[in-house]
Amino acid sequence: MIHLPTIPPVLRRRLIIGAVVALVAALLWLAMRGPVEPDPVGGPPMLRRLTEEQYRSSIAQIFSPEIPVTARFEAPVRMEGLIAVGAGAAGMSPYAIEQYETAAKSVAGAVLSAEHRGTFVPCTPAGAPAFDRNCAEQFISQTGRRLFRRPLTSSELTSFADAAAGAYQNVGNFHAGLEMALYSMLLSPHFLFRIETALPGDSDGGGDTAELDAWSKASRLSFFLTNSTPDDELLQAAEDGDLDSYFGLRRQVDRLAGSPQFAGAVRAFFADMLQLDAMNAISKDPAIFPAFTVDLAADAREQTLRTITQHLLEDGGDYRDLFTTQKAWLTRPLGVAYRIPVATRGGWEESEFAPESGRFGIQSQIAFLASHAHPGRSSPTLRGLAVREIFLCQQVPDPPANVDFTAVEAGRGGAKPTMRERLSAHNDQPACAGCHKVMDPLGLTLENFDGMGMWRTHEDGALIDSAGSLDGAEFNTTEGLANALRNHRETPRCLAERLYKSAVGRDITWDERPYLDWLNNIFAGDDYRLPQLMRAIALSDNFFAIAAGDNR
Repeated sequence: MIHLPTIPPVLRRRLIIGAVVALVAALLWLAMRGPVEPDPVGGPPMLRRLTEEQYRSSIAQIFSPEIPVTARFEAPVRMEGLIAVGAGAAGMSPYAIEQYETAAKSVAGAVLSAEHRGTFVPCTPAGAPAFDRNCAEQFISQTGRRLFRRPLTSSELTSFADAAAGAYQNVGNFHAGLEMALYSMLLSPHFLFRIETALPGDSDGGGDTAELDAWSKASRLSFFLTNSTPDDELLQAAEDGDLDSYFGLRRQVDRLAGSPQFAGAVRAFFADMLQLDAMNAISKDPAIFPAFTVDLAADAREQTLRTITQHLLEDGGDYRDLFTTQKAWLTRPLGVAYRIPVATRGGWEESEFAPESGRFGIQSQIAFLASHAHPGRSSPTLRGLAVREIFLCQQVPDPPANVDFTAVEAGRGGAKPTMRERLSAHNDQPACAGCHKVMDPLGLTLENFDGMGMWRTHEDGALIDSAGSLDGAEFNTTEGLANALRNHRETPRCLAERLYKSAVGRDITWDERPYLDWLNNIFAGDDYRLPQLMRAIALSDNFFAIAAGDNR
């Protein structure tokens, strides 16, 4: 028989206490991590062009909001419903290059001007005749790290310093040399594009999933949570390896999510998801809609974004309630369109739509209604399509090339005064009926809003029938549509999917479906609060994962 040594009571108590502490620590860890995330799958490392808003915010953060960006940016490309995804596939036209050159000249000239150079150049150059290369490299290294969102390589530092030295030789001015170096950095793909790099992955059970390097992590995290370039603290965290640990990553996520820039990221995402950029170029027939002006369009766009950020961030509300809310932010031009008196002159005031107004949710606000209509009339089809694609992530096929719109237009003011009657012609065309049956019942419930988004009860003298349906739910009021959209099971899932696509800049893969299910469960468990969903994405392994074979 083997006799085990007797453990002294004091040591036994210490072992028991240590085991209990370890168990509590493990339980706390699991509680912080929440439901178990599926094994990471990821996708390819991305190369994404900065959006105009990201470009401008980066310049303001790296230098100062006072530094001008005097350029016009070309229209963005939208893919998978998002500019954030299109930025990963957009090319660079000659016009874009010209505008980037214009912007680079304005920024470099302002930064190295006599007014600002003392703020941005970290050293005082030695006097002529020699070029102070050491001082030049200090400026280039410090500024380049912020612009490229990583340290410059030795060859990059040498190249930009040579450019500064060459300009100095030509003009004999040290700061003019730095201006040339900065101009060159601002035109570099490493600034204009977010170029991600992955570390080699380790094989685990037959898989081979890689992970973004620390600098790419910092960039992806910053643009997701602030819609701007990483700040110095985040870059330092990347350099120190803090982003490679859960607790270090969590500190940065909590810091960024608690910063004033977080609201800007939320605004940018919803402006993209709701396609509010269309308001910048929307036009309405002035003879039919004289109240629709450029100022009204800008106010309508801002109204929707204020409604969203107030509800989701300041009030901490349930995302689904955005489709039933009657709260409203108004200016005087909007008050005219909504027929609500606005006392505030030249500013915003908070109000609330009356139930009889028919205004329930952001889908009943002018920004959505006017964007998805024609210049001279409403469009149940466009509005129904927008509800399906934007809020439910449902694909609707494009119309056939030979679709006949004669019946829709010809009946106006005649035997078929309402759009419901005129659209019935499409139900007799087999090529059209299938799609119209899933779009029109939604848009027809919004027919009480004209092409600009103003309330009406009649069209061409005929009473409007607003009956509609959504995937089995039937209603005859805009409130009914609002409740059906709020309670649709795909509404929160669509947001989670869009948010993740925007975060990683690409479409999801089939293997990521379990991860989307996990995100949806996290969202539901947090009562559909947006900040918690964004935090869950930022802390997830899949957010930084690179798929097998893509760790290049």
